[in-house]
Amino acid sequence: MLYSMTGYGRAEMTFNDKTLLVEVKSLNGKQFDVRLNIPSILKPIEVEIRNTLNEHLFRGSVECSIFVRSNGASKPVNINKELAKSYYQPIVELADELGIGKENILSTLLKMPDVVSSTNEVLSDDEKQAIFNLLKQAIDLLNLHRQEEGKSIELDLLERIAGIEAQQAAIAVLEPNRRTKIKDSLIKLLEQHVGPDKYDNNRLEQELIYYIEKIDISEERVRLTNHCAYFKSILAEKDPNKGKKLSFVLQEMGREINTTGSKANDVDIQKAVIVMKDELEKAKEQILNVL
Repeated sequence: MLYSMTGYGRAEMTFNDKTLLVEVKSLNGKQFDVRLNIPSILKPIEVEIRNTLNEHLFRGSVECSIFVRSNGASKPVNINKELAKSYYQPIVELADELGIGKENILSTLLKMPDVVSSTNEVLSDDEKQAIFNLLKQAIDLLNLHRQEEGKSIELDLLERIAGIEAQQAAIAVLEPNRRTKIKDSLIKLLEQHVGPDKYDNNRLEQELIYYIEKIDISEERVRLTNHCAYFKSILAEKDPNKGKKLSFVLQEMGREINTTGSKANDVDIQKAVIVMKDELEKAKEQILNVL
């Protein structure tokens, strides 16, 4: 099972005289990074909110917004008179400069930041629990979104691995002919530059064995096959947080593909290597959005 890092969740409810709303969205990111937008009434439980997000979302760039709106009767408010006075003089001077009337100056002052604030209100334990329940609902919806998107990513990744394995099979067919081509090519060069009867066949065979061993790609093929199988086994694991592990396996696959290409000395095998590299790059792009 695979999860994307991209998702969105929203949950809302009315509890006592308050309307509670939680929105959580996430994008891909190398680590867990959260941006939290909450009202001052929730500041005492900010750490618990962050821990809850980290515990259930693991990785990605996360933005969480929580809104608390009071319903019913209006709550008492505080007016910061000293702050209002500090705003008053600059506003009057600006009105005089612009030739604007001062009839509505009080309403303007009351709209200035922090001049009017609600009286200190503390959430009850039941209200705190309701907020955490709502947060969990939003997280569950986000993870469901992640899971749905992860299914399409998993299908694409399996297709990329299948493409690499298909080229592996093609190389296995080409490999025996490669050795024959190398031998024929070396003999042709010797006959052209030295002469048909002027080189030692036994020495040639020894040199050919040494040269072919140096460019042998059987170990690379075996390791690449094992990496492909391991990649698919990780995809089948239940742990949702596996993006980094899959990325490391793709890096190892890249090493074996590059080594195969550098040793190939064969046009057809090089073409197969290019196709494998293309499939690998597409897989790496998809992994960037895997949890």
